[in-house]
Amino acid sequence: MAMVVVSMEFHSSTGEHYVVGYDYHWRLPSAESFYLVWSRLHTFKSNDVLVFIFNNTIHNVAEVTKEAYEHCNGTNPISLHTTSPTELTIKNMDNHYYICTIGDHCKKGQKVGIEVKDSPN
Repeated sequence: MAMVVVSMEFHSSTGEHYVVGYDYHWRLPSAESFYLVWSRLHTFKSNDVLVFIFNNTIHNVAEVTKEAYEHCNGTNPISLHTTSPTELTIKNMDNHYYICTIGDHCKKGQKVGIEVKDSPN
């Protein structure tokens, strides 16, 4: 019985894992709207995990504010990740914004906004 309770608690505290961009991963998209479309196909919840897979030498992942996301400004990120794969857990009900800060990658569409819509249970 104790194992059932432990397994239920573990299951309820973990979320889904989403590979950002599916098999395309985190790189310059062929269409600027690629990651926007990808994000809208999912319902993200607290405790879900975003998995960014990218080439460490030419890409990174920066969490930024909404304003920085809209203007592709990576000068003062909330967090910066330079090692792939990067796994980021959604810890709250806020929306989250990610960009690549290398060159003009963000302006070419390498950015994704995550709308958190629901609680984990």
